[in-house]
This record gives sequence, C-alpha cells and structure tokens, in this order.
Amino acid sequence: EVQLVESGGGLVQAGGSLRLSCAASGFTFDEYNIGWFRQAPGKEREGVSCISSTYGSTKYADSVKGRFTISSDKGKNTVYLQMNSLKPEDTAVYYCAVDADHYYSDYDCGLNGYYYARDYWGKGTLVTVAS
Repeated sequence: EVQLVESGGGLVQAGGSLRLSCAASGFTFDEYNIGWFRQAPGKEREGVSCISSTYGSTKYADSVKGRFTISSDKGKNTVYLQMNSLKPEDTAVYYCAVDADHYYSDYDCGLNGYYYARDYWGKGTLVTVAS
C-alpha cells in the first residue's frame, strides 16, 4: 500500500523556519519524482517544489525561491522541505505527492499537481506563519 505521511508543520513567527518531512512507503522511492504542494484557505493549490528521481534536480516556485530547499534521503525514503524566512503568505496545508505516472521527465520534475497521480498524495501538514 502506498503511503505518504507529512510532518513538521506548526505555528511559527514570520522570519522563522520549519522543516517538513514526507515519509514514503509502499513503492520504490527512488524511481519517482516527488513534489511539495500547498493550499491556503480559499486559494488554489500551488506547486512549491519538486525533486527528480534521477540526479536529484530540483525546481521551485518563484514565491519560495531562495527561501525553501528540497532534499531527499533515499535511505530513509523521505523527502524534506526546509523552509526559511517564512512569511504569513506561506500559511497553508502542505502536501507531498508522487509523480507515479512519470508524467514529467525523471531528469526534470514539474510543479503542476494535476499530473501527480491522485492516489499518491499525503494528507498534508498545516503550516501557520504569524505576523
């Protein structure tokens, strides 16, 4: 059974940091691109960052570039999202997801969540950034 479990969310003051984790099981972790997405109340889901299965190339939304860093530990089947210099507009539920259908190249992941297979999403972790 495929499972993705996010953790690490919480309440933080603006300017602070959090590290989110996405623990994966039930599939061969290092064969798939993994993405982080977020959805704020009343807003559309937004692609935040992704990491490709081959070479570990990464991509970031413009809104988080320079502040967030995605990484993976294949030995632990876990992808991390280090979030620094947090802003109130970063407040959202953060989800990780797997590009299970290999929509994107294994060398170059993508940030459109529509192409991440429906059954390969975690339940999310809430990040709240207070001003």
